[in-house]
Amino acid sequence: MNRVKHTAAFEIAQPANELFPLFSPEGEKLWVPGWDYENVMGSTNIHDNYVFLTKSHDHASTEAIWLVSKYDPKGHYIQLYRVEPEYKVGIIEVRCVQLSNTNTKVQVAYEYIGLSDKGNQFIKSFTSSDYESFIKEWKVWLITYFKTNHK
Repeated sequence: MNRVKHTAAFEIAQPANELFPLFSPEGEKLWVPGWDYENVMGSTNIHDNYVFLTKSHDHASTEAIWLVSKYDPKGHYIQLYRVEPEYKVGIIEVRCVQLSNTNTKVQVAYEYIGLSDKGNQFIKSFTSSDYESFIKEWKVWLITYFKTNHK
């Protein structure tokens, strides 16, 4: 087994226009504990083919190269590839669906493709329950962010 994909969704009491920008390299610095990245593009304006680097984050065992493959701010959708050379490739998708003026559904998918025995071992151990816990943490962090920064 060298491939695994998990999806999950949660609702949050925020409009999609305020929520979606938080799913970017700069936006995640605001709500994800310990998140940081290296900006190699010289700009924080996200677009298709935007590239950035991280040292270790989200199931990473090594430094990762991130590439924004699809960015649709009007549709509140982003797809990113995260490459950990000689280990694994991740395909991450986030879509924010406006449910009402104040509620948004956040849909998140993570797919991993193993590039080596080590990567395949990760894939075998990355269970749906691990993923569900990981995404539940996102909701907690986002709620905390909005409570402390939007009073």
